Amino acid sequence: MKRLFTGIAIALCLWVMVVSPVWAGALGDRLQQFPDWHSKPPVMAATGDLIYPDWMEGTWQVTSTLEDMIAPLAPDVVTPGFEGNRQYLDQPIEFEVRFQPASEWVLPFQGEGWSWGNTLNQIFNPIVADREFNGSHIASAYLGEGVLRSVKVDPDNPNRQIIRLSSDQQLISIVTGRATETPSDDRFISTEVAQQVFRSQGQIYLNEVETTTAYHRLTETKEVVAEQITAIYLSPQDPDYFRALSTPVGLYRYQLLLSPVDE
Repeated sequence: MKRLFTGIAIALCLWVMVVSPVWAGALGDRLQQFPDWHSKPPVMAATGDLIYPDWMEGTWQVTSTLEDMIAPLAPDVVTPGFEGNRQYLDQPIEFEVRFQPASEWVLPFQGEGWSWGNTLNQIFNPIVADREFNGSHIASAYLGEGVLRSVKVDPDNPNRQIIRLSSDQQLISIVTGRATETPSDDRFISTEVAQQVFRSQGQIYLNEVETTTAYHRLTETKEVVAEQITAIYLSPQDPDYFRALSTPVGLYRYQLLLSPVDE
């Protein structure tokens, strides 16, 4: 069952997306250094939601292909489910995702009545991911029909998400840190780090997941191509934690193509 959990965790992190030869900034440098990663990304505490460029607005048909998977500390330390995820190598997976103007909770400094957060939302209408829509479509694409029961995002905190499966299992994901870079008008890089808790029949499994993604808008076709790296880190509760520390125990590299869906 840990294999199922790991696959879900990877699939649902497709939203924090080919990398150009030159990226300016810490996140761009990190992508260039892949897979030589021995530390976690430079992030700040996650407040509000992850804001995307305006050109990400709309519904997209995504083709996601896992092109590489690496266990940097193998054979001594391998994350549960790593070998089972080889079934996804070079297998295109298709699903829809949606990005839309934010609701009131996207920015911090909000409360009842007037607030800077509410006012800025009304003025700028920032674009964010529809996390429930995206999570449901991604999970269904990877797991098949009938396995997913629900994907719910905390209405008071877009960084907290609960995924329930038909087998009474659940995955709780809380985004704790993020960072973004905008190298140019048609390029965008984002990183999100999430703490994840998987509950199954009285058992609990914890880890930390980083998703670093580089998006590139293609002006002529209006499509978006992306490279995405998902890194799995052990939690301090894991018996192998001090053998790994800040080195990921699993690395997954995806190529994505987002084609706009006419609405």
